[in-house]
Parts: sequence; C-alpha cells; structure tokens
Amino acid sequence: MTSILVVDDEPLIAMALEAVLEDAGYQVMMAANGRQGLERLAETRADVVLLDMMMPVMNGPAMLAAMAAEPSLAEIPVIILSSLPEEVVRIRAQGSAMILRKPYTAHEVLDAIARVLGEAREAGGDPGSPTP
Repeated sequence: MTSILVVDDEPLIAMALEAVLEDAGYQVMMAANGRQGLERLAETRADVVLLDMMMPVMNGPAMLAAMAAEPSLAEIPVIILSSLPEEVVRIRAQGSAMILRKPYTAHEVLDAIARVLGEAREAGGDPGSPTP
C-alpha cells in the first residue's frame, strides 16, 4: 500500500487531508512539524511527503534540507502545500517535486500524488504499490 506522510501544523487541514487520502486508499502518517516528520520517516519510510512550509519547531525548508542530507530520504518525492507566493516557495523549497498553492482541492492533491508517484516509477524508483 502506498504511504503518504502529511506534515502540517494546522489540525483542520491535516485531518481533511488524512480523510481524503485514506478514502483514496492510501496509508497515512501524520506530523505537526518538520521534526516530527523526520521522526515518522525514521520509523516508517513514506512514498510521498505532503509538506507545509510555515510550521513551528522545524519548518518545511528545514525539513527538506534534512531530507536532502540523508541519502535514505533524499529520493522521497515532496509536494509542498503553501499559501506563500510560488516564487518564494521555489526559492525556499529547492528539491521539492511539486508545489500546490493553498487553497487546493482534494482532486488537486490526489492528482499531484499520482503524478509524482508516476514520475518516481519512470525514474526507476519503487514508490510502493500502484496508486488507487
């Protein structure tokens, strides 16, 4: 089963994403900040990370940098979820697979996940079982 790690400090956004992803057949892990996200990834590797940019403790860019520095995490596709202007996100989130601007729809999130998983497969990665 394909696993998704959602890293977002906004409980309502995180719960909504969790519900949508579980309904679509994904295994979902949750974290409220980048540090918790890295802890979850140390416990169980995710196939995709949905990452908010602005969070307490460890923000999205810091988590991305930590993932890039760790070979076992560097190839996990990361989809940035942010209300910041896209130009700002691109500068701060180098190494992400995709950026979704808030507000986004459930369809947009599911489509983004399918796209990055497809790209990972084409690049020779093994991102888990096929997407639902």
